[in-house]
Amino acid sequence: MDRPGLVASDVDGTLLGTYEQLSERTAKAVAGVTASGTPFILVSGRPPRWIPKVAEAAGLTGYAVCANGAVLYDIGADRIVKAHGLEPMQLHDVAHALEQAMPGIHLATERPVLDQPAFRTEPGYINPWGNAENNTAPRAEVLGELAVKLLIRHRDMTSEEMAAAAHGVLDDSVTVTFSTSGGLLEISAGGVTKATGLSDAAELHNVDSADVIAFGDMPNDIEMLKWAGCGVAMANAHPDVLAIADEITAANVDDGVAQVLERWF
Repeated sequence: MDRPGLVASDVDGTLLGTYEQLSERTAKAVAGVTASGTPFILVSGRPPRWIPKVAEAAGLTGYAVCANGAVLYDIGADRIVKAHGLEPMQLHDVAHALEQAMPGIHLATERPVLDQPAFRTEPGYINPWGNAENNTAPRAEVLGELAVKLLIRHRDMTSEEMAAAAHGVLDDSVTVTFSTSGGLLEISAGGVTKATGLSDAAELHNVDSADVIAFGDMPNDIEMLKWAGCGVAMANAHPDVLAIADEITAANVDDGVAQVLERWF
């Protein structure tokens, strides 16, 4: 493609390398993008509160797509611009169906707020990224408010196995995906993906999908890579991501994003 009109990148396993650090080479490549006036959008499963640390290291102050597309976040203003959520009744229905299909699950929800605890977990929920944020409450309370993401954990299943079970009992009123193979499902409102969130951000910049280059590594990136004019998978990507990518670059620990962006910036 010609020089992209917008660059979008997943964060973990893609933009960040070892120990979730932004390498000097990749930081320089991101700076080259923004210096040219080209928007650089972070597109992540992370909630908004986990974005500023990455954005600061990368020198980014624009928009970020969070919670797998459910939240559009203005980094500089520290403001949620748009959010798509699951209502309590739907959360309860989904949880009930999944409990029948996968007995022994534990649940958590992510809410679209910045000024109060946004993450709520039921007893027994083990967070793959550490339990420091766990805010434990009975399941009824965990599912009792609007949530941008429902997280499902099972200690004895892979995420791939869980996804297959979930697709067998859930309809298209929700979106099921995962960003780690370690027994975690991430559920959003129907039709909400990183692609829809990135589309909202691109529209704000008046950039068409054909002029977007996007980078990713896990199944929650698939829709985004398909939507973009050029979808690039990391060498360390999940097999399902490698199968649909327009291009495969080096691994995240080898500055794969930078290696591609250095062609133009």
